Amino acid sequence: MFQKKSTHGYKAAIDKIEMKTLVHGEKTLLVEFQMKKGAVLPRHSHPHEQTGYLVSGGMDLTIGNKVVNVEPGDSWCIPGDIEHNAVILEDTVAIEVFSPVRDDYLS
Repeated sequence: MFQKKSTHGYKAAIDKIEMKTLVHGEKTLLVEFQMKKGAVLPRHSHPHEQTGYLVSGGMDLTIGNKVVNVEPGDSWCIPGDIEHNAVILEDTVAIEVFSPVRDDYLS
């Protein structure tokens, strides 16, 4: 599967956070998140492993009980079923891969 760059297809995930599924295969799914300063991603968990890369902006990311200040170029991996949350410190773009594919993120 191949997907060309497009400004269309973003949808609201929660207040101040938009997401767009970029491409997916049989075992992985790639998502772009655009998050506005002040957004709070509530503490949650899911069975999917989640690997991310911060393109721009900044956030405090909590994985389990560890809080990390994430800056552009930083990356992370959250094992499945581990609670995590984030506080967005400035307008931010992150790219994340989920495995297995999250059916709830498919159009």
